[in-house]
Amino acid sequence: MSASNRRAMAAIMLAVALATLDTAIANTALPAIAADLHAAPAASVWIINAYQLAMVATLLPLAALGDIVGHRRIYIAGIAVFTVASLACSLSGTLPLLAAARVLQGLGASAIMSVNAALIRYLYPQHRLGRALGLNALVVGVSFAVGPTVASLILSLATWPWLFAVNVPLGIVALAFALPALPHTTRGGHNFDRVAALLSVITFAALIFALGEAAQREPTQYVLGAAAVAVVFGLLLMRREAGHPSPMLPVDLFKLPVFALSAVTAVCSFAAQGLAFVSLPFYFEDVLHRSQVETGFLMTPWPVVVALAAPLAGRLSDRYPPGLLGAVGLAVLSAGMASLALLPAHPHVLDIGIRMAVCGAGFGFFQSPNLKALMASAPPERSGGASGIIATARLIGQTTGAALVALSFGLAGRHGPTLALTAGAVFAGAASIASGLRLFAPSHRAAVSAPTSAK
Repeated sequence: MSASNRRAMAAIMLAVALATLDTAIANTALPAIAADLHAAPAASVWIINAYQLAMVATLLPLAALGDIVGHRRIYIAGIAVFTVASLACSLSGTLPLLAAARVLQGLGASAIMSVNAALIRYLYPQHRLGRALGLNALVVGVSFAVGPTVASLILSLATWPWLFAVNVPLGIVALAFALPALPHTTRGGHNFDRVAALLSVITFAALIFALGEAAQREPTQYVLGAAAVAVVFGLLLMRREAGHPSPMLPVDLFKLPVFALSAVTAVCSFAAQGLAFVSLPFYFEDVLHRSQVETGFLMTPWPVVVALAAPLAGRLSDRYPPGLLGAVGLAVLSAGMASLALLPAHPHVLDIGIRMAVCGAGFGFFQSPNLKALMASAPPERSGGASGIIATARLIGQTTGAALVALSFGLAGRHGPTLALTAGAVFAGAASIASGLRLFAPSHRAAVSAPTSAK
């Protein structure tokens, strides 16, 4: 691998880490931010929602735009916007200003996450793609998992604006690597469909809003209303793009059995992860009566083992079927989450640590082979759409997991974390089955057309 490609990969990984961390890091600081800005707890939730809404709603339009103007341009613009927005977040003195800055930050993160896998595909040859995507999976998984720990560390040393201010020098470093090193990718010959982009934004914004309202146990009419908007505009989007050579919502890629099963695997597995990482702190502190410091240490084995397993799984995916590797990894994750749900009333630290390590091994073993399956099953000229689906599936899965944790707490009260972990084991089991079905699915691309003309 050339020095230029190494610099490009460093820029991609640093920006991905920043964007992923910020999906989780603000959760930990929410009480401190709300108190400092004199905001009500219900209103302060928009510090989280604004970022997630902006990110998920714009992923597919930005991925489609990357196929047209070049993934490099979208990525560099995303780093720049994210960096400027991080500075704006750190300087915000009111809740509305902070929420607005978080929208801008989510837009930058969306640009980063929408095309990062597409750029990696151009940096590595096909026979080494698995190990490259394994590194990407490692960064995403570890960054999401250590977000609360990083936030706690920063808050122990400084005030909440530094959670965002630290992104500024790191963003500048990422830009310094990216500008001279990121590759110029092949561009499509079709035009950008603004109407489809608007329909896509409304569809996914309404979907995430519905999941967020469900997580906060808001009135049912709000949840159902937002879900209805998502369904109606989603159908309008699919009708608008029927027959388009390169649709923004790449429904045609789902005609490829391997791609469709890989997307289902991703949603279910990240829902399992979301169920675990939202419920486990409550489980350790409220049920097992551990301190916040102890909880931080108890959460550590999962991301540490992910860091060890993901690169190995990436290398193995260059030699063995991703469907097999994913099925084994997710079966291990399912068993690990079930074992956490069945912990005795007074478990030893080692009992918890081993179970967390098993979960980390299973999750780390699935992610990079699944990324390779998604990217390799799509035609090269559709890399942007495939990359957008990867990020969308991850975020929808995590958001679904968080909403189900809230539902579990409402249904089971003090035993809510146990119910959530059980649900996570079920999701991981379903993902394992979906992954295994890829072993019997045809891998041809005949059902997908290359973009040749504008609609």
